[in-house]
Amino acid sequence: MKIILALMTGLLAAAVLNSSGGSSAEDSVRLIKVGDISIAYRVFGSGDPLVLIMGYGSTMELWEPGLIRSLSASHQVILFDNRGMGNSEAGQRPFSIEQFADDTAGLVEALGLGKVHLLGWSMGALIAEEVALRHPQKVDKLILYASQCRADLYPPAPEIIQKMTDTSGTPEEQGMRFISVLFPADWLQSHGPRLQEIFYRPMGNIPPEIVGRQSEAIDSWKGCCERLGEIKHPALVIAGADDVLVPAQNSRYLAEKLPKARLALFENNGHGLMFQSPDLFAGAVTEFLKK
Repeated sequence: MKIILALMTGLLAAAVLNSSGGSSAEDSVRLIKVGDISIAYRVFGSGDPLVLIMGYGSTMELWEPGLIRSLSASHQVILFDNRGMGNSEAGQRPFSIEQFADDTAGLVEALGLGKVHLLGWSMGALIAEEVALRHPQKVDKLILYASQCRADLYPPAPEIIQKMTDTSGTPEEQGMRFISVLFPADWLQSHGPRLQEIFYRPMGNIPPEIVGRQSEAIDSWKGCCERLGEIKHPALVIAGADDVLVPAQNSRYLAEKLPKARLALFENNGHGLMFQSPDLFAGAVTEFLKK
């Protein structure tokens, strides 16, 4: 079942809720040549480098600002747009999780960062896993947020799939259906203003055809469950215990199979953990990186 392809409709509809303009800090966006493309990136703070890899269908502008402030107090935080998203070029190479991993490793090399910590969210965590496997010498520690090692290992429940494949209604209604599966229902009901902060801000350039190619890349990824033992880096596997898009069983499995992993599950939090509980999220990551 191609749930990721179904998610594309909801995510693009959610993007209608956003202004289509650029970042309010557009002058801080830089470009650097990596392989066949120029990659857009931003840098915050100083210290050991921590590279954040965005998930499916969005730009680096979606990262929670409070989280970035917290992490950049002790680290040099590097955000970037995946190939074809935001201000990064699409290039001519086929899209794949492996190619995105090579792009990330190429960015690390182009910036002269040496070894870096990697934090990936959802699709970004799949990319981080592949970076660790394909370019282990470039990775110090891994933070895998809302991750999995194969999409069909612990998939979403049928009612979630039904909700995400429902294309009825206006784009705004479709978008709200997508948003509704990012967070627990009780949190949604009491955090209307917070939702506006998250989703009613400029996200930059999100081309529908690029989101479609990301979907195809995720769908064609063979996973890495059988290769998890090869990832020797210290890893923090972090997720919302109530994540319905990437159920927490996936994180438990990763933490069990990765040789040097610890697990951090947060009750009453969903796929949007970093928006719901940015202080708890940042605290767990900062504590992990200290050791």
